[in-house]
Amino acid sequence: MNRRSGFRSAGLAGLALLLLVMGAALRPVLPAGATAPAVLNEIEIGFVQDMVAHHGQALALTQRLDTDADPFVVGLARQIADGQRTELGMLLGWLRLAGAPVVNARQMAWMPKMAGTHHHSAGDLSPTMPGTASAAELDELAAARGVQAEIAFLRLMRRHHAGAVEMAAAADAVLTDGEVRRSAREMVRTQGQEIGLMTLLLDRRGD
Repeated sequence: MNRRSGFRSAGLAGLALLLLVMGAALRPVLPAGATAPAVLNEIEIGFVQDMVAHHGQALALTQRLDTDADPFVVGLARQIADGQRTELGMLLGWLRLAGAPVVNARQMAWMPKMAGTHHHSAGDLSPTMPGTASAAELDELAAARGVQAEIAFLRLMRRHHAGAVEMAAAADAVLTDGEVRRSAREMVRTQGQEIGLMTLLLDRRGD
């Protein structure tokens, strides 16, 4: 393949990825039997926006796991990624229907215990967002191999899930009804189950 053909192939691949991302952002994905809320209130919008950012980092964690790690752990990472992408489609669809921006300008301001604290600029996963990994931790995960990669991934993802459960439980507590509240409860249930599995896998690795 000559250089021109290589650039052309890379360009087409990049365009395909861009179209895929745009399609996911524009296509509302709702659970079976669920109906999209006509209007989201301020708390719902804040929670959904922050959960979009939170889910985005979960995908970043799965992408940094060594593909030669234990197949069971790699399979779990894929399962988590699939679930997070499905929920992302739902969350982005709700924001689009509500005419709300994807990025929260006042990150975590909706969460009662975060009221009055410092909030970072839009798009920044600040330390105030429960369970998120630092850039250094993401780099360490990407560089880890074998059992060390498995332990690093399971630790970070378990902490990440615990943060999501904290956020979803807070949303459930302050919301009175609606699809967003029901989805928050489902996140608590499913991610709680995955936390249990990751704890078991860490125990087996002596961690």
